[in-house]
Amino acid sequence: MRDKSLIVIAALVVLVAAAIGFAVGRKSTPEPQVATPPAATQPAVASTAEPVSAGDQIDGIRRGAAVNREIAPPLMARVENTDIKRNRAYPMQPPTIPHSIDNYQIDKNSNRCLLCHSRANADKFQAPPVSVTHYMDRNDQFLATISPRRYFCNQCHVVQTDAKTLVANNFKDIDTILSEENAKKAN
Repeated sequence: MRDKSLIVIAALVVLVAAAIGFAVGRKSTPEPQVATPPAATQPAVASTAEPVSAGDQIDGIRRGAAVNREIAPPLMARVENTDIKRNRAYPMQPPTIPHSIDNYQIDKNSNRCLLCHSRANADKFQAPPVSVTHYMDRNDQFLATISPRRYFCNQCHVVQTDAKTLVANNFKDIDTILSEENAKKAN
């Protein structure tokens, strides 16, 4: 019996010591050291510039303006209302909308886009009909009406604007590539 009580006391002492060590260690934990590679492996930088303060750093999204400076926002791009369909900029891109959609109501009760683009009305309005993929559910089963997951058109389709191209793009659709190859073979 005496051995049993000694074991219990020893266990309590160990637990209390561990708790105290944990509490003390938490308060005095040193900052983690970040290992830096030796100077010989770092590339040489030929710069005599002074370090830049955090307020004067450049943010690429802000068009070269310092982060701590207020700049004028860029002008809003104008919506092209020409009804001329643009080529796609990348494979599987949803077609862009070649007309203004200001004041179009698209909510759970109404979808103004379907007035012209539904399969029943597309011929009357000379509008491209909604793709058959919009009538398929997630299990590739065809539905009688537009799939609920494809109902909110401007979730994928955007209006065409006169905005300046920010990133160069040399994408060619398959029709262009095939016609170029046929032209090369003909020569």
